[in-house]
Amino acid sequence: MNQRNGFRLLTFSAALLPCCVTLFATSFTYAADEASPVATVVDRAFIADHDGTKQKYVVVRPQDVSSDQPVSMLIVLHGHGSDRWQFVRQTRGECRATRDVAAANGMLLVSPDYRAKTSWMGPAAEADVLQIIRTLKQQFSVSRVIICGGSMGGTGALTFSALHPDVIDGVVSLNGTANLVDYERFQDAIAASYGGSKQQVSEEYHNRSAEFFPEKFRMPLAATTGGQDNVVPAESVLRLVGKIRKHNSDVLSIHRPAGGHSTNYEDTKKALEFVITACHANR
Repeated sequence: MNQRNGFRLLTFSAALLPCCVTLFATSFTYAADEASPVATVVDRAFIADHDGTKQKYVVVRPQDVSSDQPVSMLIVLHGHGSDRWQFVRQTRGECRATRDVAAANGMLLVSPDYRAKTSWMGPAAEADVLQIIRTLKQQFSVSRVIICGGSMGGTGALTFSALHPDVIDGVVSLNGTANLVDYERFQDAIAASYGGSKQQVSEEYHNRSAEFFPEKFRMPLAATTGGQDNVVPAESVLRLVGKIRKHNSDVLSIHRPAGGHSTNYEDTKKALEFVITACHANR
């Protein structure tokens, strides 16, 4: 039994699953104690409908979840410079808490590359996430879809939810931005993802800025922000939260005035559990 990235590897096997090319599957426990639930990790490759390229995502499936029983799906979006393995393997607070909450609630944890490593939820990334959701709904009895992410992923979670509120039942944004029009960091990567600069394709930047579409957020939402975050400043998300609260009471804002560009384990867990509980109450 090997120890790696905070969990114990138990088995390794090759497998094939329908609707995708499966590269491998690995079973592991999330925590150090023997009572922790066992899950199967499957790295999947698929041909993107958007442009015919091969793309990848990871599915972490609780061992006791069958394909015909209702299950919630938690989509996790990685940050700038990372890939689909961030939330599956990293030991930082956001990642550990997300894995633990998914395991405790018997959820499918789905971690897409969404055009890693500089996605920013452009058109190709958006299309990939939609395709992944469709594929998994064909394979599992998905009862609800919650989307979560950190930094670029937190931004992507807000963007995707604003674009597809009919697909998403709950959203958690960790240190994201809600306004790509005003945001000034990572402009080369965002331009590549959106198909041009703010001046060239201004409508893309507007349409992917959740702040301009608060009416789309009628699902439960939680957002974490840091007052000293200079990488992704908090102001746009705080403004969005204020607008959403005018029509939606299922909103949690965890703002740490002295916080930077990260969310700790406790706040991540609180944000996720708030949305999951609200989703259960609203069904």
